[in-house]
Amino acid sequence: MNSIRAWYREPLVWLIIAFPLTAVIAGFFTLYLAIVTRDGLVVDDYYQKGKAINRSLARDHAAVQHGLRAGVRLDSARQEVIVQLSEAKGQLLPDRLDLRWLHATRAGFDRKQILVRSPDGIYRGPFPELAPGHWYVQLEAQDWRLQGSLHIPGEVRLELAPALVAGSPAE
Repeated sequence: MNSIRAWYREPLVWLIIAFPLTAVIAGFFTLYLAIVTRDGLVVDDYYQKGKAINRSLARDHAAVQHGLRAGVRLDSARQEVIVQLSEAKGQLLPDRLDLRWLHATRAGFDRKQILVRSPDGIYRGPFPELAPGHWYVQLEAQDWRLQGSLHIPGEVRLELAPALVAGSPAE
């Protein structure tokens, strides 16, 4: 009887082939993911982003000058967001505000909603569906902006202040 077996019948040969083959397959899968998915962290036009940052700082300064602050409450029973805006010095409060929910790590989860002022002076809007995690919240009008952050689920109250006062890196 012949004691020499064909190479493809040896388990050690397949073990040696398996490791490089696995690395090649994983490399092609990684290449596929890199081509198909969008990297939200890359900015195409840095100059335009820089100009936008300067506009945002001007909005923060305007909020400080007007003495604006806001309290936000998430009412899960009524499924609404309630915002109480402090009285502004010499500033008429707008009839509507933009409320932005910005996820700390996933830009695809970001939400924007419009809050309408009710006759009692409180702004209300529907409670958006938010993924669990850390969220940055921005309340904006035409010329000012307030900011804060909270963790979902768990926190249901939040104080918003101008970024320059809140101690954020925008200082």
